[in-house]
Amino acid sequence: MLRRLAGGLVAATLLLTVAASAVAAGGPPSIGFYVDGDLYRTVGTPTDFSDTGAPASSFDRIYALGNGLANVAEAKPGDRDFNGGRWMVLPVTWHTAPVQLTSAEQVEAYASAGWLTVASSPAKLFECPVIPVGGR
Repeated sequence: MLRRLAGGLVAATLLLTVAASAVAAGGPPSIGFYVDGDLYRTVGTPTDFSDTGAPASSFDRIYALGNGLANVAEAKPGDRDFNGGRWMVLPVTWHTAPVQLTSAEQVEAYASAGWLTVASSPAKLFECPVIPVGGR
């Protein structure tokens, strides 16, 4: 009887640990951002590489468009310059009505036209996975 109770307590503790880990990691995949015109999902992670001294070249840029718009990233798995899901978040300030952009090239074109400004320093440095929508 005591052995069964101990086994049940161990199982319950393990279940709670797994559930807490899923919550801490941000839950199930959700729409995260566009890359090259395609939507990608991600899972929020508690990583924070701020103040680690990691070089900027070890991160890919995510442009935070704000205003309820999906963010835009510059790289995805399979790209030669993809940094494995390490991201530098660069907030965008709009100088025109915000619209959904879907590629880094569009963000850069809007910046060149003066329609938005991209922050020169990152708001956050972190890591998260890039998961294609629809299993591509």
